[in-house]
Amino acid sequence: MKWENIDTQVCSVARALAIVGERWTLLIIRDAFKGTRRFDDFYKNLGVTRHRLAERLGGLVDAGVMTRVPYCDRPLRHEYRLTRMGLGLYPVLMTLGDWGDRWLDNGQGPPTEYWHARCGKITAPVLSCRECGDPLRPEEVSARPGAVLKAFSRSLQEQGCEMPPEAALPAAAADFARQWDVPDSEVNS
Repeated sequence: MKWENIDTQVCSVARALAIVGERWTLLIIRDAFKGTRRFDDFYKNLGVTRHRLAERLGGLVDAGVMTRVPYCDRPLRHEYRLTRMGLGLYPVLMTLGDWGDRWLDNGQGPPTEYWHARCGKITAPVLSCRECGDPLRPEEVSARPGAVLKAFSRSLQEQGCEMPPEAALPAAAADFARQWDVPDSEVNS
């Protein structure tokens, strides 16, 4: 599968990477969370070429992560603001930053600390179960197929086809998913 088709996989990680997986994109979003809104400010802060920046900002607008809002009429100029979808990337950036702080700080400590206004303390993200509140640890969490992957697996079994390895299911199910409508009865099964 080619990178430009990565979003056809039946995989939320692959679909997200199709939008934010290029190396400048998360840095643009990071700066947007820090209040950067104008093209020239992104350009100055990041040191990315103007062409690449315009391409990445355009992609984020097209994907619905950012929106262009006029801030000057003569000449017409726009700024870039995070949408609700873009704001939803906040835990991703926090968690990625925490991972970098833990494993890549070269013994110098975190370059940025995050202060929680409600309790007045320096904080770090904690991934926890939305049902019980316990922290999520890799050895205690397993992935299970959702509705589309269940239907794809059933379809393969009914046709007598060989089942691909679990890690290959998202790519293998891409064509199936485009043709499949999720029946309401299977969404909650």
